[in-house]
Amino acid sequence: MQTSQIDFAAFGTEHLDAALNLSRQAGWPHRPEDWQMALALSEGVVAIENDRVVGTVLVTSYKQDCATINMVIVDEAMRGRGLGRRLMDAAMELAGKRPLRLVATADGLPLYEKLGFRQTGRILQHQGIAGEVVAPKTTSAAAKADFTPIAELDRQAFGADRADLIAYLAKVGELAVVRRNGRVTGFAVLRTFGRGEVIGPVIAGNLEDAKALVAHFIARRPGVFLRVDTTAAAGLSDWLVEQGFAHVGGGIAMMKPSIPDADSAATIFALANQALG
Repeated sequence: MQTSQIDFAAFGTEHLDAALNLSRQAGWPHRPEDWQMALALSEGVVAIENDRVVGTVLVTSYKQDCATINMVIVDEAMRGRGLGRRLMDAAMELAGKRPLRLVATADGLPLYEKLGFRQTGRILQHQGIAGEVVAPKTTSAAAKADFTPIAELDRQAFGADRADLIAYLAKVGELAVVRRNGRVTGFAVLRTFGRGEVIGPVIAGNLEDAKALVAHFIARRPGVFLRVDTTAAAGLSDWLVEQGFAHVGGGIAMMKPSIPDADSAATIFALANQALG
């Protein structure tokens, strides 16, 4: 039986419509704007069969500190033919020597383990309709002068320089901060994503400040569909359920190679999203 040729090409803006169709086929909520953001911060590869995009992968590099591999999708008609492995090989080549991070589904876990990734934790996706809550007094909208300390706080907590991501989020979203003695000690971001809006990243020095930062945006969006991707270790999940945001799924955080947690007084309580960390 004759088999078709699969070619690989650099992921360009001309591939965004096809990538959107693949993500819809996979049941993902991404809008065209969400794909545009991911590509603007990343480079990637598409797999093409008979002029049709049948697979995607993106690599989001944070300077030389690390990279996240994300948006790994294989057309359902092409699964079981090793295409996912070939996309991952291409992604790892793009990443070079950077340490790698990703969030795996249960289906993808065996492949990633074969490639040397190791589990580091669980990601818990919460979503629901924002209720009426009282805005906390300990938070405020971020000022432009806060963007540099926000990026530094993020670097300390994440363990990599994500200044480009923070700058992009500042353009498309809203930022809130917690201050102690005039210094930014926590921040959160709200932006449009998928079916509604997403709160994240949320980085703070303690759980109560993290709750306040999330509540800051819940209070501003009554009746709006909101999503938060937290970690099992962060301790925020039960509180989110109490606020009406059900746990609806998630993934498995993985790294290659395993590296120590960032040495920081701040903790990541919510991700920007599962693709970007």
